[in-house]
Amino acid sequence: MTVAPERLSAARARRIALAAQGFADPRPVGRVDARHIRRVLARIGILQIDSVNVFSRTHYMPVFSRIGPYPRETLDTLTAHTAGPVRRELFEYWAHEASLIPVELQPYLRWRMQRAHADAWGGMRRIARDNPDLLAEVVALVADQGPIRAGDTGVQRPARKPGEMWNWHDGKIALEYLFWSGQVSAARRVNFERLYDLTERVIPAEVLAVPTPTVEDAQRHLVRMSARALGVATEPDLGDYFRLPRAESKARVAELVELGELRPVSVDGWRAPAYLWPAARIPRRITARALLSPFDSLIWFRERTERMFGFRYRIEIYTPAAKRIYGYYVLPFLLGDALVARVDLKSDRQAGVLRVQGAYLEDGQDPYYVASELAEELAITARWLGLDGVVVAPRGDLAPDLAKAAAG
Repeated sequence: MTVAPERLSAARARRIALAAQGFADPRPVGRVDARHIRRVLARIGILQIDSVNVFSRTHYMPVFSRIGPYPRETLDTLTAHTAGPVRRELFEYWAHEASLIPVELQPYLRWRMQRAHADAWGGMRRIARDNPDLLAEVVALVADQGPIRAGDTGVQRPARKPGEMWNWHDGKIALEYLFWSGQVSAARRVNFERLYDLTERVIPAEVLAVPTPTVEDAQRHLVRMSARALGVATEPDLGDYFRLPRAESKARVAELVELGELRPVSVDGWRAPAYLWPAARIPRRITARALLSPFDSLIWFRERTERMFGFRYRIEIYTPAAKRIYGYYVLPFLLGDALVARVDLKSDRQAGVLRVQGAYLEDGQDPYYVASELAEELAITARWLGLDGVVVAPRGDLAPDLAKAAAG
């Protein structure tokens, strides 16, 4: 006899997901330190990195969204070089996209490193296939002089081709292949430029000494992490968190169901089957308030965001200005258990203000209440970024009320 899976309402599933991502807990009061940051990382596991800095470096934001103002240099310290008394706790690798992740995860991503020859981007595979001597020369250079910048390889940058986003020279491409394959790692970033060093000089020795798991064991571990971080999720949700190949994601999810580590459920309004992390919290109420980076793990899988919150979200950085609907760098605003607004933000560091270049209310929301809460969160954000105030431009249906609330 087949037993029907447990049924969850959409609202209950949303509260489970928010709690799993750390939005059910009140923000700490008083001094905020590394312990609070570690608590966030233990929940979400990944801080995605992105080069855009019009508002804030994106990897700083998910921690702020969950615990409020904290010293950003404390997060920087967790990515410090292992030399000296400070042990590196985070390292950079392709997890979701380019991400900061706990060093203890390195053994569980070695299968991806071992597939660099097949899975790395085309230019990297070309260098590895056609110019292995260059790879050997670059490894020797890193060993002798690391940490190094891509420019230290001595290879000239080619002229940019029309429509080309990156014009990497072969030295940079070689370093990126070595990074993907795990032979070199990011020692640190300076002005967001990656400095490469040998992996054994970046990752703690006790982590490198951990035996390499089988591909299946490693992927099951990653799916467990995804399930814990998401609370309730479809198989594509789970696979996307660490960007597992779809066939392998399906196989690992099925195995964890068979082992009793994932519980099949159905969620009202979700067309695909869902899976509940058995230890997931199910709060009766969520009272969160947060601005969310476009690369926050709560919303980075846009299909899930729309399914979970009824909120269609697309980042418009690469959309021509005339065709943008909401703006260049738009952050959703979480209030309670709903995404109630979106704001296009820019940190004007020269003028010392946080500029709201557009503010938009979601259907059915109270503009006065949302504006009041958003104005307060923007003021806290501005202070955290070292800015003196908030300036609201008259663009978007929420802008008039937000401007009044910010002025008040």
